[in-house]
Amino acid sequence: MLENQCTNMKDLQKIHAHLIKTGLANETVAASRVLAFCASPAGDINYAYMVFRHIHNPNLFIWNTIIRGFSNSSNPEAAISLFIDMLVTSTVHPQRLTYPSVFKAYAQLGLAHEGAQLHGRVVKLGLESDQFVRNTIIHMYSNCGLLSEARRVFDEDLEFDIVAWNSMIMGLSKCGEVGESRRLNGMYTEALDLFGEMQKQKIKPSEFTMVSLLNASAQLGAIRQGEWIHEYIRKNHIQLNPIAVTAIINMYSKCGSIEKAVHVFEAAPRTGLSCWNSIIMGLATNGCEEEAIELFSRLESLSFVPDDVSFLGVLTACSHSGMVEKARKYFSVMRETYRIAPSIKHYSCMVDVLGRAGLLEEVEKLIDGMPLKADAIIWGSLLSSCRKHRDVEMAKRAAKHVIELDPSDSCGYVLMSNVYAASSQFEEAMHERLSMKEQKIEKEPGCSLIEVDGEVHEFIAGGRLHQKAPEIYSLLNGLGFMLERNATDYDELAAYQIMEKSNY
Repeated sequence: MLENQCTNMKDLQKIHAHLIKTGLANETVAASRVLAFCASPAGDINYAYMVFRHIHNPNLFIWNTIIRGFSNSSNPEAAISLFIDMLVTSTVHPQRLTYPSVFKAYAQLGLAHEGAQLHGRVVKLGLESDQFVRNTIIHMYSNCGLLSEARRVFDEDLEFDIVAWNSMIMGLSKCGEVGESRRLNGMYTEALDLFGEMQKQKIKPSEFTMVSLLNASAQLGAIRQGEWIHEYIRKNHIQLNPIAVTAIINMYSKCGSIEKAVHVFEAAPRTGLSCWNSIIMGLATNGCEEEAIELFSRLESLSFVPDDVSFLGVLTACSHSGMVEKARKYFSVMRETYRIAPSIKHYSCMVDVLGRAGLLEEVEKLIDGMPLKADAIIWGSLLSSCRKHRDVEMAKRAAKHVIELDPSDSCGYVLMSNVYAASSQFEEAMHERLSMKEQKIEKEPGCSLIEVDGEVHEFIAGGRLHQKAPEIYSLLNGLGFMLERNATDYDELAAYQIMEKSNY
């Protein structure tokens, strides 16, 4: 009856009521089928837990079902708690199909260090060679950014299926959320290298793998790699769902090929809100601010409802083009019409656009009235605006906040030094630089990437490890001499010389 008549929770509850009246609800088979539906995506996990609590002496299938249900829910902590209850109170022991759900719960919660203890238990039980268990261990480590541990488990078996390869590539590609830029660039490159290995072993990737690789190409600015992956998707008829379309648009936008991004968007068979958001942000960051605003207007006129990301895109367009009145309008519409609470990023756009226009008092008032605590990016943006408009007193207040947020960060000192230099207060500018040296605060060197003939080259400020470093520095020195000789802005030249003398 459940298989034939139950399609939603309303149907299930009617059937369950009938089973309770007839006494069949006490039968293990009937109860387990009710539980299985409730714990499925079409069910209700809280109702499933209520059913579970009324089952006497649950068997292995019932334990596995309720643990798996919670691991797929918004409350994965319950899956771990139930697993511990199973270990402590039940005569039924976990088996190979129990552990993957628990590892998934740890992955959802970002608790890979705690999950490592369960990994140890699996090794002791001799289950580490089980492909299903091993793949979920890799997923847990890679999802939480413990990529060396994930790679170690991955490398133990060369016969892995697509799930393991996907987990590794996705972990390497999403590592932008868990570390520093230079280390990340290596991770993105490794993700692309791993895909090459995957091709050699003739393992067919899924659409999830391709999305991760497109993300890696976007972060590296590797347009050739991204184009090849896009062509691979087309030739192999990999499904172009809205997630994949969004990834392709994002890749072309971040690689500076906005025309191709627009073409992909316009030609897409299906577009979700994420596709609209990606193309609006892409246009906004590639010098097409008017087009971004026009597309946002199109979005509003369709059945889509703009979300916080949509407004971040249109506010970025306003910020980059200096459209103060439009920025005010969209910021107001977001809060009052769509009832979206601005995030720190939305406030950052407003601070930037108002600061660029020289409305520094309005910026300071906006920051003081924020319900969120302003971060170093917002105060740094105000500091940069103070430099442009030479407001030293406000800059001092902003720099104080930047330094208080992170005393070991060089940002506040460097920006304040630039403010002084722009206002021809060169002794004070030098004092800021010397203060950094006395406190042993070092400016983290900048890092940039460029793709030449399909190969991504990384350059670090002051670095001389690149194989063509002598030729590059010779050309830069020549350009620097030409710029210095032709400099017409004395303040800009003075600021440059101060920076040179302080070795930053």
